[in-house]
Amino acid sequence: MFDETYVRVISMILYIVAAPVLGGLLDGIDRKLSARMQGRKGPSILQPFYDVKKLTQKQLLSVNKFQLLMVMSYLFFVAMSGVLFFGGFDMLMCFFSLSTAEMFLILASTSTHSPFSTIGTHREMIQMMSYEPMMLLTAVGFYLATGTFRVSDIIQADLPAIAYTPAFFLGFAFILSIKFRKSPFDLSTTHHAHQEVVKGVTTEMVGIEYALTTVTEWYEMIFLLGVVGLFFVNGNPLSYIGAVAAIFVVFFFEVLVDNTSARVKWQLMLKLAWGVTLITGGLNLLILELINH
Repeated sequence: MFDETYVRVISMILYIVAAPVLGGLLDGIDRKLSARMQGRKGPSILQPFYDVKKLTQKQLLSVNKFQLLMVMSYLFFVAMSGVLFFGGFDMLMCFFSLSTAEMFLILASTSTHSPFSTIGTHREMIQMMSYEPMMLLTAVGFYLATGTFRVSDIIQADLPAIAYTPAFFLGFAFILSIKFRKSPFDLSTTHHAHQEVVKGVTTEMVGIEYALTTVTEWYEMIFLLGVVGLFFVNGNPLSYIGAVAAIFVVFFFEVLVDNTSARVKWQLMLKLAWGVTLITGGLNLLILELINH
């Protein structure tokens, strides 16, 4: 019992320390891959860290103190989601914490009363409506496949969850494009240069506020990719190799789609997300029902 608690505490600490580093590196790899796909050389994979450093050195020109508080709360709850996940706690708590974080981002954006931020906020809420059902169904899928919501128990199962939840995995991979704010679903904000001035929900965030938002997205990326890996992990230590491979495949797929698709309207995003949720979630629930009986 003591050894298990020790491992969980170490895992949580490692996430807090390493997630921004890994997230920043993946962001840099994303930029490099995107550049190669577009026939460009691209920046150094360390460029995201240089950008954040430059942002922290800028003068703090916050629209109001409330916005900075909301941005810090956004960072806290996203980081808490990952801490709970890598600490082996309840998956539902992880997703609820992530949803709470999104609400703080929305509050930070609406507090500025900027028309561009307001439009971004509306789109952010629509995006939440699009991906939340699939995220909750993913947690339910893990429960039906393993009999528990606890991550520490899921990773000790005899078979990896993917054996029972292949459609849930496809549905979750689909909504990652919305969570990562990549084309064709980069409606509320984007990481690309064509919206460098008007960036939707983050329009009025400058300096340290935007730096904190960027680091928060790195925390979120590592957490969500960790959920991808959870589909492939079980009691066999070798399963972690498969989990890492799956994470890189999904990450590459997200970058590929981002660079080969154009932005869609929010109506189509909502239809696609809910359609995929109903098909993959419904199909997999039927499969699990047949297996359990």
